[in-house]
Amino acid sequence: MNEQRLSCGVVVARQADDGWLTLMLRAYHHWDFPKGICEDNEEPLDAAKREVREETSVDDLSFDWGDRFFETGPYSRGKVARYFIASTRQVDVEMGISPETGEPEHHEWRWVTFDEAYDLGSPRVKQIVQWARQIIGT
Repeated sequence: MNEQRLSCGVVVARQADDGWLTLMLRAYHHWDFPKGICEDNEEPLDAAKREVREETSVDDLSFDWGDRFFETGPYSRGKVARYFIASTRQVDVEMGISPETGEPEHHEWRWVTFDEAYDLGSPRVKQIVQWARQIIGT
């Protein structure tokens, strides 16, 4: 039996002077929200928080919209991604180093508007942007 691998992440949003911004990370040509594989015996929300902290150093997360989430269909060899939404006041981002490679997992990070996030994202990511924007009300 091929068990799905669950990847958990967070749409991290922060209020700026002219509206909401969200944090996106780029690995090669792919932009996405911070996320990673949920480890055995780890709750998905805990995995999502851990991944955000490891990949961005953002640890000021407030789940103002509750624990609702959006789950994508299978992609990349059967992975499914589950995204939560949190707000932060933290502006500075420091990309984490992968313990496996000793290099940052991502090449770039940006705070972007939800319109920009939609334009940067793959079809899978565009779904998450639309969902998060509806809930946040941007």
